[in-house]
Amino acid sequence: MTNDASRKRDLVRAYKERKPQRGVYAVTCAATGGRWAASTANLDKQQNMTWFTLKMGSHTNRDMQAAWNAHGEASFSYEILDELGDDVTDPVIIRAELKAMEELWREKLADG
Repeated sequence: MTNDASRKRDLVRAYKERKPQRGVYAVTCAATGGRWAASTANLDKQQNMTWFTLKMGSHTNRDMQAAWNAHGEASFSYEILDELGDDVTDPVIIRAELKAMEELWREKLADG
Protein backbone atom coordinates (compact mmCIF):
# COMPACT_ATOMS: atom_id res chain seq x y z
CA MET A 1 0.00 0.00 0.00
CA THR A 2 2.83 2.37 0.82
CA ASN A 3 4.37 1.91 -2.63
CA ASP A 4 1.08 2.88 -4.31
CA ALA A 5 0.69 6.00 -2.16
CA SER A 6 4.33 6.95 -2.70
CA ARG A 7 4.02 6.44 -6.45
CA LYS A 8 0.88 8.59 -6.58
CA ARG A 9 2.63 11.39 -4.64
CA ASP A 10 5.60 11.21 -7.02
CA LEU A 11 3.32 11.38 -10.07
CA VAL A 12 1.40 14.36 -8.67
CA ARG A 13 4.63 16.18 -7.81
CA ALA A 14 6.08 15.53 -11.27
CA TYR A 15 2.87 16.81 -12.91
CA LYS A 16 2.92 20.00 -10.86
CA GLU A 17 6.60 20.62 -11.56
CA ARG A 18 6.43 20.24 -15.33
CA LYS A 19 6.64 23.37 -17.41
CA PRO A 20 3.78 24.10 -19.79
CA GLN A 21 4.62 23.84 -23.48
CA ARG A 22 4.32 27.21 -25.22
CA GLY A 23 3.86 27.68 -28.90
CA VAL A 24 1.54 27.97 -31.89
CA TYR A 25 -1.39 25.72 -32.72
CA ALA A 26 -3.94 25.46 -35.50
CA VAL A 27 -7.60 24.56 -35.46
CA THR A 28 -8.91 23.15 -38.75
CA CYS A 29 -12.46 22.59 -39.95
CA ALA A 30 -12.42 19.73 -42.46
CA ALA A 31 -15.88 20.62 -43.78
CA THR A 32 -14.93 24.16 -44.81
CA GLY A 33 -11.16 23.98 -45.07
CA GLY A 34 -10.94 26.85 -42.60
CA ARG A 35 -7.74 26.94 -40.60
CA TRP A 36 -6.99 29.26 -37.72
CA ALA A 37 -3.62 29.69 -36.01
CA ALA A 38 -2.88 31.25 -32.65
CA SER A 39 -0.22 31.23 -29.96
CA THR A 40 -0.58 30.13 -26.37
CA ALA A 41 1.45 29.89 -23.21
CA ASN A 42 0.00 26.42 -22.57
CA LEU A 43 -0.39 24.07 -25.52
CA ASP A 44 -1.39 21.22 -23.19
CA LYS A 45 -4.59 22.98 -22.11
CA GLN A 46 -5.38 25.01 -25.21
CA GLN A 47 -7.47 22.44 -27.09
CA ASN A 48 -9.75 21.90 -24.10
CA MET A 49 -10.12 25.65 -23.61
CA THR A 50 -10.87 26.21 -27.31
CA TRP A 51 -13.37 23.35 -27.53
CA PHE A 52 -15.09 24.55 -24.35
CA THR A 53 -15.61 28.09 -25.66
CA LEU A 54 -16.80 26.75 -29.02
CA LYS A 55 -19.28 24.39 -27.31
CA MET A 56 -20.55 27.28 -25.19
CA GLY A 57 -20.94 29.44 -28.32
CA SER A 58 -18.63 32.09 -26.91
CA HIS A 59 -15.42 31.79 -28.94
CA THR A 60 -14.00 35.19 -29.87
CA ASN A 61 -13.25 34.14 -33.46
CA ARG A 62 -16.64 34.53 -35.14
CA ASP A 63 -15.66 32.62 -38.30
CA MET A 64 -14.47 29.62 -36.30
CA GLN A 65 -17.58 29.74 -34.10
CA ALA A 66 -19.85 29.86 -37.18
CA ALA A 67 -18.08 26.85 -38.71
CA TRP A 68 -18.38 24.96 -35.41
CA ASN A 69 -22.07 25.78 -35.17
CA ALA A 70 -22.69 24.63 -38.75
CA HIS A 71 -20.53 21.48 -38.83
CA GLY A 72 -19.94 20.40 -35.23
CA GLU A 73 -17.03 19.08 -33.24
CA ALA A 74 -16.47 16.04 -35.48
CA SER A 75 -15.31 18.34 -38.29
CA PHE A 76 -12.63 20.00 -36.18
CA SER A 77 -9.05 19.06 -35.38
CA TYR A 78 -6.28 20.58 -33.26
CA GLU A 79 -2.62 20.56 -34.28
CA ILE A 80 0.51 21.87 -32.62
CA LEU A 81 2.51 23.74 -35.26
CA ASP A 82 5.54 25.04 -33.36
CA GLU A 83 6.91 25.14 -29.83
CA LEU A 84 8.91 27.76 -27.98
CA GLY A 85 11.87 26.33 -26.10
CA ASP A 86 12.22 26.36 -22.33
CA ASP A 87 15.37 28.50 -22.52
CA VAL A 88 13.32 31.72 -22.67
CA THR A 89 12.17 32.74 -19.18
CA ASP A 90 11.41 36.48 -19.34
CA PRO A 91 7.60 36.90 -19.67
CA VAL A 92 7.96 39.93 -21.96
CA ILE A 93 10.27 38.06 -24.31
CA ILE A 94 8.00 34.99 -24.20
CA ARG A 95 4.99 37.07 -25.29
CA ALA A 96 6.99 38.74 -28.06
CA GLU A 97 8.37 35.42 -29.32
CA LEU A 98 4.94 33.79 -29.29
CA LYS A 99 3.44 36.73 -31.18
CA ALA A 100 6.20 36.57 -33.80
CA MET A 101 5.76 32.81 -34.19
CA GLU A 102 1.99 33.25 -34.55
CA GLU A 103 2.40 35.88 -37.28
CA LEU A 104 4.85 33.65 -39.15
CA TRP A 105 2.48 30.68 -39.06
CA ARG A 106 -0.51 32.77 -40.11
CA GLU A 107 1.48 33.92 -43.16
CA LYS A 108 2.51 30.33 -43.95
CA LEU A 109 -1.07 29.09 -43.71
CA ALA A 110 -2.38 31.96 -45.83
CA ASP A 111 0.17 31.19 -48.56
CA GLY A 112 -0.33 27.56 -48.65
